Amino acid sequence: MSGQGNLPYRGTGGLGFDEEAVPDTDPSDTSKILLERLQAYKHACGYLEDYISATEKVEKAHAKEYEKTVSDPLKEGQHFDQSLGGIAGLFENIRSNTQGLSNSHLETEKNLKGSVLPILGRLHAEIKNKSKELSGGAVKGSKNVDKARNITQKHIELLGQHTASFSSSGGKVDASNDPYVLQRGVHHRLGKQILEENNNRDDLIAVQNSFQAFEGHVIQTFQQALSAFQQFMGSQSEQQKGMYSDMVATAQRIPPDFEFKGFVKRNNQLLIDPSAPKRSASNISFPNQNHASTQPLIAGTLERKSRAVIKGFNTHYYAVTPSKFLHQFKDDDDFRNDPTPELSLYLPDCTVGSVSGEKFNVKGKDASKGKVGGALAMSHELAFKAHSAADAQRWWKIISEAAGAHNVTNELPSPTSPVESRNVSGQQYPPQNQKVAPVQTQGLPQGGSVPSAGATPASATGGAYSAGGVNSPGTSGVSRAPGQY
Repeated sequence: MSGQGNLPYRGTGGLGFDEEAVPDTDPSDTSKILLERLQAYKHACGYLEDYISATEKVEKAHAKEYEKTVSDPLKEGQHFDQSLGGIAGLFENIRSNTQGLSNSHLETEKNLKGSVLPILGRLHAEIKNKSKELSGGAVKGSKNVDKARNITQKHIELLGQHTASFSSSGGKVDASNDPYVLQRGVHHRLGKQILEENNNRDDLIAVQNSFQAFEGHVIQTFQQALSAFQQFMGSQSEQQKGMYSDMVATAQRIPPDFEFKGFVKRNNQLLIDPSAPKRSASNISFPNQNHASTQPLIAGTLERKSRAVIKGFNTHYYAVTPSKFLHQFKDDDDFRNDPTPELSLYLPDCTVGSVSGEKFNVKGKDASKGKVGGALAMSHELAFKAHSAADAQRWWKIISEAAGAHNVTNELPSPTSPVESRNVSGQQYPPQNQKVAPVQTQGLPQGGSVPSAGATPASATGGAYSAGGVNSPGTSGVSRAPGQY
């Protein structure tokens, strides 16, 4: 038959056609790549959903954090002016704007969750439905093509077996295995195969053509979601910009001296007045400042003979106190150094010699080192020299009265160096079988006092005594307070 020459067959002989009856290509390749593409778009949509969802959570967290920052009041806020225009007003403005920022974050979180995420959620569902549609149509058609090809392939192989046996058996074959009948069976099955292939081809072409429109829809939906996202975030950004600008403007309107002026006005009773005069020791009083025991009987400068090899007189500041001590100081300055006595003589334990012009002697032990040090101290005979004879008489009179009449002798100041003798504890008094030498009172006026001189020198004053030698209460031996000589 003339039509038999156009039938396709598997290329096992010398003849061949342009196409094979059963192609080697996989009919499901096209549907697979389309499914993969849908899967890619589904993942892209999922990534956008995750991003928007994460932003929504961040907005919610920001709102909570901002609420924490404005929940506590300003510490030590009483130090700031509570009226507008100061630090307290600035932080009230910050608190108000921060509350607005928190509300804007909450509003953005609600908009993202209620308006943007649903757009992407619907698109995600559409992509999944598209994948199901492709799996139910084109993928099923590809399986039918595979099945038809397998059937065709079996009959082509059956035809090949019986055509080979036809040649070997000399043309003797069964009726059902006649190559002619088998060939027509191949045509029949090949026709069904081609019909399935063409139907599947049409389905895939339709899917491919719809993919372009569907992808355009997917991209437009992405754009719509991101546009809504930008709108909400941009609106929030504008609100934040305005609130931050208001904070900065409020801070810049505060005058630099506004707070300090208010602070000084509110606390003027606690702050120091720069115009007030400084304190002076002369204007200060304290308890027992003018007690009789604190006022010297006499005080001033005297010269004392040095015990050094090169002899001479050194000037010191001396004071006789109501406690009957003769204290020696470096000077009369109470402020530069602590006025600790360099030498202290307890006059009732000392011997006072007579006056010779401007000079007189006092013999005793230094009591400034305490009881233990005083017990082991050396006895010194100190030679004093006043500025004048009248000054010497005034010093000698007050020292003699403090020492007692029994400790005053007629011994004149020695022209030699002071005599030193060491008294050890337990040897301060003579043995009981020895008599104490009587005190010489010859030449002294009765009552143990010496008439006072007519004029008072500037270096020493005896104002603590009247002209008759009686101590006048309420008066001092000095004309000025201690430290003002």
